[in-house]
Formats: sequence, structure tokens, C-alpha cells
Amino acid sequence: MNAADPQAVERSAIRKVSWRLVPFVALMFFINFLDRTAISFAGPNGMSKDLGLSAAQFGLAAGVFFIGYIVLEIPSNLALHKFGARRWLARIMVTWGIVALLFTWVSSIPGLYTLRFLLGVAEAGFFPGAILFLSMWVPARHRSHILALFYLAQPLTIVIGAPVAALLIEAHGAFGLAGWRIMFFGVAIPAILVGVIAWFYLADRPSQAKWLSLDEQNWLTAKLAEEEQAKTASARPHTLRPGAAMMSGRVWMFALMYFGLIYGLYALAFFLPTIIGGFEARFGTHFNVFQKGMITAIPYLPAAVALFLWSRSATKRGVRAWHIGIPALIGAASIPVALYMRSPTASIAVITITACAIFSALPNFWALPARFLSGAAAAAGIALINTVGNLAGFMAPYITGLVKESTGSYQAPMFIVGAFMLMSAVLAFAIGAGARQGRDDAMPAGLQPHSPTK
Repeated sequence: MNAADPQAVERSAIRKVSWRLVPFVALMFFINFLDRTAISFAGPNGMSKDLGLSAAQFGLAAGVFFIGYIVLEIPSNLALHKFGARRWLARIMVTWGIVALLFTWVSSIPGLYTLRFLLGVAEAGFFPGAILFLSMWVPARHRSHILALFYLAQPLTIVIGAPVAALLIEAHGAFGLAGWRIMFFGVAIPAILVGVIAWFYLADRPSQAKWLSLDEQNWLTAKLAEEEQAKTASARPHTLRPGAAMMSGRVWMFALMYFGLIYGLYALAFFLPTIIGGFEARFGTHFNVFQKGMITAIPYLPAAVALFLWSRSATKRGVRAWHIGIPALIGAASIPVALYMRSPTASIAVITITACAIFSALPNFWALPARFLSGAAAAAGIALINTVGNLAGFMAPYITGLVKESTGSYQAPMFIVGAFMLMSAVLAFAIGAGARQGRDDAMPAGLQPHSPTK
């Protein structure tokens, strides 16, 4: 390779990061999302019956995870910034794997609540830490593409994880354990193993990556340093501190937008298997455990395709407000409609549209914060956005279960989901309108209007 050709060096460096680093971090995210949502497969397949859980108690058990997660989110991300991503992400993963393993032997509702809370404590900081870590490896113009590849792990978790979870559940009786307990055991072990591997596999920065050539290391290091200097030079000194990020109106605007998207994501993730289980009573159908797992996976494969294609558009055009607003609006309109369909096929088709909308918006959303936050402020700002968003992770399953128990159906809870996603759409379009009117002082760089192409 000709070291004098910076474009060739750039292409080679980004290609290596895309193939060597992103898939491994995505695998960590895959296991992370599977472990936190494993309860959604266990609930309708024996756990709720064995432990005597009502719909509201199941929702609380699903949501209490986020209390522990939220409490330690920002401290954990600041620790990652201080100690390095390699050590901290590996530590987080091994810790949550150990806690996840204990679900195999849970025997009471208070015990379930306790373990879900501790799982949140153990996982705190992983997702924003992974986002921050990847943002520290690629320049801004490549970030949307890299984050889209990373985010593919989330819908694929259900595509692959739901049938795998169903197979583990169908091993009922092995080792004298109920199927849902075997499922918890089976999804916890990979977290511990991959966490140990991460300690040796990851590198904190391009200059430490032996799989990059010297030219590639130098190009990435110089380009990232140039961007950091530009952000630092254009920022007021106090805005580089973590406290300033947490007081920023822009950060809070994005936090509320993320809240609505996450409300939709977790209402879907935690209750879709239960809703599918209810098809038998509504439509007179019958599915075995594996068939239910396969049906649960159906919406997420098109969602992965939509995520990739929509993010590719964002990469080419630059992330705009409508890359978030349009999917959020489609999700807001579609999710309440799903439960008014008159067949399982029609219901799953509408839920598929909702899943495509949610997953199209999320990776493009996360391409934005790192563009206007630097250093410790980036760690604190991204963690704050994720913390506020994950309040929805607590509220969505709990409110969904509570309202379902009060009304006797999931129709009212799904309208609440639609309302929160509509809030996200309105905020995105409001940001876009502010940009068109020239109020760029309230805008992150990623949403400022692009110059006309010449």
C-alpha cells in the first residue's frame, strides 16, 4: 500500500476496524441484550406460573433492572474513560454473566426482583461505554456506518436468540431443571467467556492495535486528534467538563428523544413473546415453544435490513433530523394498530413495521452526541442520554403490565407507547426546523443543514 495515498490508507483503516473490531463489540452487545431480555422468554414459558407472577409483577421484574443500571450509569462511564475501555468493558461483561447465571436458581418473587436489580448494577455503563469506545476509533464521517454495523446486533439478538432460547426452554427436565431455568443458564455462560476474551482482544486506541499498519495507526490517531482539537477550540472551557454536559439543553433534548425510542423498544422486547402467547386465546391458534420463538424473531430480521439500509442513507447524506423523525413517526402510528388486526399474520406484519421503524432511528440517533462533546464531557453526556433513555426501560414494561392488568388488554398500553414515540418524532422535527431557521447555536454539528451539493 502506498503510504503517500491518504485515501487508500483511510479506506484500509476503516475496513479493518469494521471487520476486526466492530463484530466483536457487536457480539458483546448481542449477549448483553439477550441476557437483559431473557426474562421475556422465561415469563410466558413457565417462570410466571412457577413463581406466581401477575402481569404487573412481571413488568416490575423486567423494569427494575433499569433502576440499578441508571444509578451507576454515569459513574461507570466515567470509570471507563479513566481506566480504559478494554479493562472496563471486560469487567462489566464478566460481572453481569455471573449475576445472570444466578437466575437459574431463583425461587421467589423478591429474589427475582433482587437479581434483576443486581443485573442492572452489573451491566451499568456497557452500552454507552461501547458507543463511546467505537466513537474513539473512527472519525465523525464514518461513525454512522460503524454504529449501524454495531447496532445490527440488537435486532439479530432476537432473530437468533429467540429460537435458541426456545430450544433451551424445550430441554425442560435436563439436570432436574425447568426449561426456563436451563435457558437462563445457557445465555449466561457466553457472557463470562466473551468477557474474559475481551480483556485480551480489545485495544483502547488505534496506536495499540497491532492489526493496523503504522500508516493506518498514524492516520486514525491524527484524524481523531484533529477532530478533538477542533471541538475543544470551538467550545467554551467550561463546556468540556462533565458537569457542563449534564446541564446542557441540547443533551437533555436528545435524552428525551431517546426516552421515547427506548420506550417503544422495550415495550416490544419484553411483551412481544407474551402478546404472541395470547394469540391462542384471541385467534384460536396453537403454537409450541419453538414456534413461538420463531414468530417472535420474525419482525427483527426485516428490522435488521431496514436498519442497515436507512443508516447507509444517513452515511451518504449526513445524519439529518428526518432520519430519526420519520421512523419515530411510523413507529408511533403503527404500534397501537397491531392489536386491532384480525389475524396473527396481520398482527405480526404491523409489529414488523414498528420494529423496522425503531431500529432505523436508533443507530442514527447515536451518531450525534459524540460530534459536539469531547473528553470526559462526552463520557458524561452520552451516559446521561442513555440514563434518561433507560428510565423508559423501567417505565415501559412496568406501565405496560400495570395498564394491561387494569384494562384486561394490551391495546391501551400500546397507545401509550405510540404517544412516547410521537414525542420523539416531534422533538426530531423541531430540531430540524430550528436548523432550517438558522438557529445553529442550539444544534449539534450532525444536525446542522448541509451545504448544497455542487
